[in-house]
Amino acid sequence: MRRWLLLLPLLIGNAAAGGPIEVDVSGLRSAQGFVRVSVCPKNLFLKVCPWSASVPAHAGEVKVVVEGVPPGQYAVQAFHDADADNKLGQNWIGIPREGIGFSNDAMGHLTLPRFSVAAFDHGPARQRIAVTVRYFLG
Repeated sequence: MRRWLLLLPLLIGNAAAGGPIEVDVSGLRSAQGFVRVSVCPKNLFLKVCPWSASVPAHAGEVKVVVEGVPPGQYAVQAFHDADADNKLGQNWIGIPREGIGFSNDAMGHLTLPRFSVAAFDHGPARQRIAVTVRYFLG
């Protein structure tokens, strides 16, 4: 009986955890660098988010799996870190030099998207999200 009591916190923790989020990132121009994906709650959207993963880039499409995201409402932001410096390269007025994309294909015309447009609900099961990366310069 005592052994089960010791395992109870682990079992409860696993029940609260959400399934992994598989992000299919398409539109990549090259195999340079990495593709970096973040899963963000509303208060951290367009900032540094608590759940992220990256994979080496490939021209065309890659799959990035983000683990340990609890159930809730989130948005995905992704970018092609072609120069592998761990940050989104921008020109002097803030236009991205590297490809960027968001869940629900949310992209403003000359602005960043709102969370409400990119948001989706995540539950306990594995989930797939598609993101198309767009390049604005070069």
